Amino acid sequence: MSFEIKVESEEEKRIDSFLAEELDLSRNKIQKLVKQKLVKVNGKEISNNYLVKMGDSIFVDDDLNYDISVEAMDIPIDVIYEDDDLLVINKASGMVVHPAPGHYTGTLVNALLYRFQLSNKDSIRPGIVHRLDKDTSGVMLVAKNDKTHDALSKMIANKEVERHYLAIVDGVIKHDTGTIDAPIGRDANNRQKMAVTDVHGKDAITHFRVLETFSNHTLVECILETGRTHQIRVHMAYIGHPVSNDPLYGRGKATEFGQMLHSKSIKFKHPTTGKKMFFEVDPPEEFLNQLEKLRKDI
Repeated sequence: MSFEIKVESEEEKRIDSFLAEELDLSRNKIQKLVKQKLVKVNGKEISNNYLVKMGDSIFVDDDLNYDISVEAMDIPIDVIYEDDDLLVINKASGMVVHPAPGHYTGTLVNALLYRFQLSNKDSIRPGIVHRLDKDTSGVMLVAKNDKTHDALSKMIANKEVERHYLAIVDGVIKHDTGTIDAPIGRDANNRQKMAVTDVHGKDAITHFRVLETFSNHTLVECILETGRTHQIRVHMAYIGHPVSNDPLYGRGKATEFGQMLHSKSIKFKHPTTGKKMFFEVDPPEEFLNQLEKLRKDI
């Protein structure tokens, strides 16, 4: 069995570590595949210390012990724009973006495949050019063909796609604006988490603006200059203001809804027409209800 994975993260990491996490396999298994020349990047053989980069196309040729076919499923999704090349969707909080080993159903990709023809640069994640965490809601771009997929991926890598987020964070931020410039890498003590670290950390910059303050919380707008995994969540926790209700980086136990983080808007030039595109969506009901509760508690 063979398949291809398109690298979407700006975080550079060793090929064996990257594939071990993506495929839920041991690094030893991946290292053997690489040594047997069954893994190629952009059509070329590589070694296990190769650092994957955003836009890399990784080809794996092996009789893996799991089924990687992705099923189309009739799951409701909120499409806010569609043309021949791309979709803009409003992802619900709680929805996983794409299938992974051991979790093949109920994802955004399953829902998209039921309704649309998508790009096929990645057999597990067709159409997906960037991701949102499971419990992060809001606007996302989806590619409907390979040409658009390549163009959007390049635009994201070149910082030509502007995304703004809303977050409710713990504590009162006493500055109107701020910039967090701190490298992010895998947490040495918990591989599910990211952390600010100089050890294999990659440059990460988050700009924020305070929109509203409450008794012990702050509503902020965040703009990412880089796109590291969990960047806003890690950076806000790093400065002592974790995203409220964050189950991984927050303070105390979180509710089922998860972190109060919403992808508010996206701005880019259409890769085919060159037209300026802008889309904005309101936060989900749970987010808005929390804001109203905070306003009443002042």
